[in-house]
Amino acid sequence: MDSGIGLLPAAATLRALRPDVDLVLSQDPDGMPWGPRTTADITAHALAVARAAAEQKPDALVVACNTASVHALEAIRAELEPDIPVIGTVPAIKPAAADGGAVAIWATPATTGSAYQRGLIRDFASGADVSEIPCPGLADAVEYARPEEIAAIVATAAAQTPAGTRALVLGCTHYELLAAEIRAALAQTCPDLLLFGSARAVVEQALRRARPLRETGEGTLTVLRSGREEPLPAAALAYPEGRALLD
Repeated sequence: MDSGIGLLPAAATLRALRPDVDLVLSQDPDGMPWGPRTTADITAHALAVARAAAEQKPDALVVACNTASVHALEAIRAELEPDIPVIGTVPAIKPAAADGGAVAIWATPATTGSAYQRGLIRDFASGADVSEIPCPGLADAVEYARPEEIAAIVATAAAQTPAGTRALVLGCTHYELLAAEIRAALAQTCPDLLLFGSARAVVEQALRRARPLRETGEGTLTVLRSGREEPLPAAALAYPEGRALLD
């Protein structure tokens, strides 16, 4: 679940690891964006999206959204667990900072500088030189596949990223759809850059925590958009991760 197509990296990773699994993608196009909302409002919208997914009787629910994980994860778990294991998304600050050096975190303005992110930096990156880079508008530009807007925002964020940065944490699941563009934008100033997303770790945790997976999966795809069953939005097909779900 996510407000929009930020769930694609996790969904595509899960499809690659387990082609037989039946996937349900639950989104909230009517309520986007979640970032500017209050915590109570985000929680209400995230619960609605989670409930729509829960009606499909999943073996596990991945909250593939940093904003929802920060503000609503405990409320979702309180309602759905233990019947449905709920797995949140945490920015990959710990592995990115493991070797020290310069680390940058690209995130939404709401997450950048937040107590949540600062806590992760304190707990897992105290030995690293960390730069927090806000990327206003980038998630929306990704959501609607606006290439010129994406290029402009990525260029601005790249210019704010210190030269020689060794590790870049993608602190919004939408940003994981832009790995190639981000690498290209930083190729000159950060030639040895490593990108750290959350999708793989989140999916592996979901597979560990899931109830025994059904043996009758057929690799189906169900898309719920504010509770309505609809096709995958056209913008999702602008990205390899979206196209992979329809192969």
